[in-house]
Amino acid sequence: MRHIVLDTETTGFNAETTDRIVEIGALELINFVPTGKVFHQYINPERTIPAEVVAVHGIDDAMVRDKPVYAQIVDELDRFIGTDSQLVIHNAEFDMRFLNAEYKRLGLPPLPMSRAIDTLAMARKMFPGAPASLDALCKRYNIDISARVYHGALLDARLLADVFLELSGGHQPQFLASRAEEEEAQSHDVGNIGTLWPVRAFPVPAEEEAAHAAMLATIKDAIWTKAA
Repeated sequence: MRHIVLDTETTGFNAETTDRIVEIGALELINFVPTGKVFHQYINPERTIPAEVVAVHGIDDAMVRDKPVYAQIVDELDRFIGTDSQLVIHNAEFDMRFLNAEYKRLGLPPLPMSRAIDTLAMARKMFPGAPASLDALCKRYNIDISARVYHGALLDARLLADVFLELSGGHQPQFLASRAEEEEAQSHDVGNIGTLWPVRAFPVPAEEEAAHAAMLATIKDAIWTKAA
């Protein structure tokens, strides 16, 4: 089972018009366990980054001036996320909207929303009425956020991976996934059955049969003697 935990940082909120992605961070989970494979890229948004974005994300124009534009990184990103891995995203509608706006600009097909697992929706369903931001969930699950001076895409993806595991049942998903794989492997592994022993016969001595019949004869009105 493969998941890609993904986060984007953007210049604002208007994906279809003025704003663009400036950073993408993603990491791979196999059976809910990080594999160490990551994708991380700063992107030249081809526009000025607003001061409020610099304050929150720590990304300014100088940092991305020599970075590739989205068209130059899209193939590598597509290879990393694959074609059928589920995308774990906090507030998935926001990030998917920005990703698909970039695909649309390049004349490429969009990512289907059905691929996204929204951890914000998961948290709101699990803890109705409680704060459900990434920070709030990290605090709820005692996940260390001391390194989160800015909202960085790869750091947030790492934190989100820990949150996703907790929302999915802590360490239980790993156990269930490993058990499912083990059972599937056993169901297909017919090469290790070995040689079956022939059926053994256990004949009953005649004196024991006679003794058993005599004992049965002493039972009055036995149900097995009645006609069906």
